[in-house]
Amino acid sequence: MDEMRPSSGAAAHLGLASIFPPGLQAIYGECRRLYPDQANPLQVTAIVKYWLGGPDPLDYISMYRNVGCPGQDVPEHWHYVSLGLTFDVSQEGPSETAPPTWPAELMQGLARYVFQSENTFCSGDHISWHSPLDNSESRIQHMLLTEDPQMQPVQTPFGHISFLQIVGVCTEELQAAQQWNGQGILDLLRGVHIAGGPWLITDMRRGETIFEIDPHLQQERVDKGIETDGSNLSGVSAKCAWDDLSRPPEDEDDSRSICIGSQPRRLSDKDTEQIREALRKGLEINSKSVLPPISSQRHSHDRPQSRKDSLESESSAAIVPHELVRTRQLESVHLKFNQESGTLLPLCLRGRLLHGRHFTYKSINGDTAITFVSTGVEGAFATEEHPYAAHGPWLQILLTEEFVEQMLADVQDLSPREVSKLPKEYSWPDKKLKISVLPDTVFDSPLQ
Repeated sequence: MDEMRPSSGAAAHLGLASIFPPGLQAIYGECRRLYPDQANPLQVTAIVKYWLGGPDPLDYISMYRNVGCPGQDVPEHWHYVSLGLTFDVSQEGPSETAPPTWPAELMQGLARYVFQSENTFCSGDHISWHSPLDNSESRIQHMLLTEDPQMQPVQTPFGHISFLQIVGVCTEELQAAQQWNGQGILDLLRGVHIAGGPWLITDMRRGETIFEIDPHLQQERVDKGIETDGSNLSGVSAKCAWDDLSRPPEDEDDSRSICIGSQPRRLSDKDTEQIREALRKGLEINSKSVLPPISSQRHSHDRPQSRKDSLESESSAAIVPHELVRTRQLESVHLKFNQESGTLLPLCLRGRLLHGRHFTYKSINGDTAITFVSTGVEGAFATEEHPYAAHGPWLQILLTEEFVEQMLADVQDLSPREVSKLPKEYSWPDKKLKISVLPDTVFDSPLQ
C-alpha cells in the first residue's frame, strides 16, 4: 500500500544528504537541477519497502509541477520521477492543484514486471496494456517508452542511470509501432501538439489518434517506414503452442515438448537467455541479422552489434555439447496462436523476415517459444535443408523469401482492426506446415 506525503528529500536540500543512499542522492540532484524551486515535492512512497517484502519495487516516486515551455507550445503538466522511469501527464485544468496518484500506480506496475521477469526496457519499446491507463473510459490504453527530454543521465556509485519516459498511446498507434517501430511513432506524436507535442505529454482526455487527426500524411509515413525499415519488433510474449506432426503423440522418445495436453519440458538457462536476448535486440543495424548466441553471459542493451555474432563466434566454453545434441530436425509442424498473436503474423512476415530478420513468440503459459527466421539470419539451428528444428521446447522455423510471399498472400485476412471468427486454419501441405488461430480458452486450459 502506498501513501502520498511531502518528500523527505527536503532534508537532502538542507545539507543532510549523508542520510540518503548515494543512488538516490544522484537522482535528487538531477531533480534539483530541473526544479530548483521545488525542494520538497509530493511523493508516493511504499509503506512496506520492497527489500522488506513489500509489493512495490519503487520506494519513492516524486511528483513535480512542470510549468512547461510556452515558446515550444508545451503546456503546464505533472512530471513523475522515480528510479530511471518518468511520466509526463497533462493537468486536468487550473483547478487541479494536486497531482493524481494513478501514474504512480502505473509506474509501480511496470517496475514489478521488470523485477519479476528480469527483462529490461529500452527507448522505443512498446507496452500493450489493454486498459485505460487511469481506469477511466480513455482511448489511451497502451504505452511507448522514450528518453526523457528533460532529465539528464546521472552517474551513481552503482552505475549509470538514464531516464525512460512513459508515453500513453491509443490502440491504433500501438499497432503502428508494432508494424513499424516505436521511435517512428514517437516522432509522429512529437509533431502533433494534442498527441504529446515535443515533450510527449500524455493527455488522457485525447479522443483522436494521430491517424484520425491527419489521416493521409501520418499513415503514408508509417507505410513508407515499414517498406524502407521493416519492423524493429523482434518478438512478443504470446499465447502460442506447437505440435510436432512428424511423430505420433504416444512416442515417448519424442523430445518435442509443446503439445496441448502434454507436460512441457523446461527451457535450459542458455536457451532462455538466447530467447531473451533475441527479444531485447530488436532492429539489427547490420546488413545481416543474427540470433544472439547460446551463451551463459547476459548482454546489455548497449552491447555493440557485430556480424561475428553467431554460434561459431562464441568460445567453445560457452556452448554445452549436449545442448547441441538435443537439437532435432522435424518434418512437419503445427503452429497454434490466439487471435492477438495471430494478427501479428503479417508483421512477422512482412516487417521482419522480408528484411532478413527474425521474430520470436514466447509463450506466457510456459517455456514454449517459436522463432521464425529468414535465410539471412546467422546462428539459427534451423537450416534450408531442415527448416523445422527444435531445441527442447524452442522451435525454429526457417522460411525462404518465396514462401514468405506465399504465406503473406494467404494470411492477409488476419488484421488487428477486424475481429475474425475463430478458429482459422491455414495449411501449406507441400511445406508440411499448418497454422491455427484459436480462441483464448484453448490456451487457458490447465493442461496447456
